[in-house]
Amino acid sequence: MHDNLQHSGVTVSELMATSGVPFGTSGVRGLASAMTDKLCHAYATAFLQYLRQIGEFADGGRVAIAGDLRTSTPRIIAACATAVRDCGGEVVYCGMVPTPALALYAMSGKGGGTAMPSIMVTGSHIPADRNGIKFYRPHGEVLKSDEAGIVSQRVATDPAKFGNDDNLLVPVALPEVTDVVPAYVERYVQHFGADALAGLTIGVYQHTAVGRDVLVQAVEALGGTAVPFGRETVFVPVDTEAIRAEDIVLAAAWAAENAVDAVISTDGDSDRPLVADARGVWLRGDVVGLLCARAVGADVAVTPVSSNSVLELSGAVPTVVRTRIGSPYVIAAMMDAAKADPAACVCGYEANGGFLLGSDVGALAALPTRDALLPIVAVVQAARERPIADVVADLPPRFTYSDRVADFPQAHSAALIALLSSGPEDEQLARIARLFGEIAGFPTGIDTTDGYRMSFADGAVIHFRPSGNAPELRCYTEAESEAKAQDLNARAFAHVLAEVVPEALASQNAG
Repeated sequence: MHDNLQHSGVTVSELMATSGVPFGTSGVRGLASAMTDKLCHAYATAFLQYLRQIGEFADGGRVAIAGDLRTSTPRIIAACATAVRDCGGEVVYCGMVPTPALALYAMSGKGGGTAMPSIMVTGSHIPADRNGIKFYRPHGEVLKSDEAGIVSQRVATDPAKFGNDDNLLVPVALPEVTDVVPAYVERYVQHFGADALAGLTIGVYQHTAVGRDVLVQAVEALGGTAVPFGRETVFVPVDTEAIRAEDIVLAAAWAAENAVDAVISTDGDSDRPLVADARGVWLRGDVVGLLCARAVGADVAVTPVSSNSVLELSGAVPTVVRTRIGSPYVIAAMMDAAKADPAACVCGYEANGGFLLGSDVGALAALPTRDALLPIVAVVQAARERPIADVVADLPPRFTYSDRVADFPQAHSAALIALLSSGPEDEQLARIARLFGEIAGFPTGIDTTDGYRMSFADGAVIHFRPSGNAPELRCYTEAESEAKAQDLNARAFAHVLAEVVPEALASQNAG
């Protein structure tokens, strides 16, 4: 399929252009059919070559590998493991486990006394016909500053290893599984205590999350009663940032039939949390992040521009830093904050709920990658004192809603952003008033940190952002009520698809 991948070598940037599988935030994502063994082998090789250049990998070096529950994952794991061995490394196979459990094991150095790189094969929340690979340096995620060094790598593979379909002729034999889950669960038992959830009954929506059984183990290890439900065999693309209508209905119906204090779940690779109150009403991820930041006593919270402004309005954290969307941006800003004030407790979170701990908190060591279990336990533990719904109700009345249009051509997204951002600010505001005035009122501000975020006089927010690694357009809206935020989102999307995108494309073609 990729005839140019021969002994002579090819750069990752060239592979990105020909394969349809780009290197993006922390790694790669694409159609599973396009992620051939040869391509995945090349990307993993480029990652390790880059680490070798910066002194973080050498012959004999250990590399931890794990994956999620997609049907394409075992094949891609084998391709990555083959690359590790071809680069002179030793594979530490961790099985199908949550991304943060793999990251904790690899970064902690518990697998031999030295922190090691790690590779997680997962497509996270995207549809089952797609997959991805996340790359971790020994002490944290691959950041945007690492991308240039990786995509410029020239890699060469032996064509004799691959068949006509570019898949391995002889997949590598993986070593015995190294169980990393006990240390991951124990991390939270040590911090919160073995009775942290005592007296609570917690529904665990399992679907096809790789950490579905880990959640049950954790609840029980913390003294709670876990009641699992909704286990599936066919992959379910649960997105914690754009919760499916069927998951909203399922959680509410199940909670109504069962006496529970909360319902919990995660996305596919279990690094993003879902938490619902006793009624089965899912909390927004940025609200979960705020509550967790407050629970750990954060001095600085770093979060993207898409997160709810209730963080500032609540005064829960003294210092707030806003970034572009994506954990690498959050992590980079967290590192800057920790460097500026080493004594500060620094954390980060995203609108999808993934929580990143940038500082040690008591016995809880920093884990600067998205984690689901910490925010789940921090929020659910509060239910011992009062209902989660009451805790949320005490926050200032700011509500966010997000949705996405899948299979939305990236060229259309580019045309939309180009139309909105054309000209000086006063010209943009006038255009916003013309395009969105009937929907949201008088525009008062623009933020182009990531995508195009519009603020309006009544406090409403409409924020369009093309996905950086998938053909999707997301819309984030914020208003003083949940119903208004959701209605605003639906109307903004409908208007953009019917009127604004056609105008943007026409303007582009005319230019």
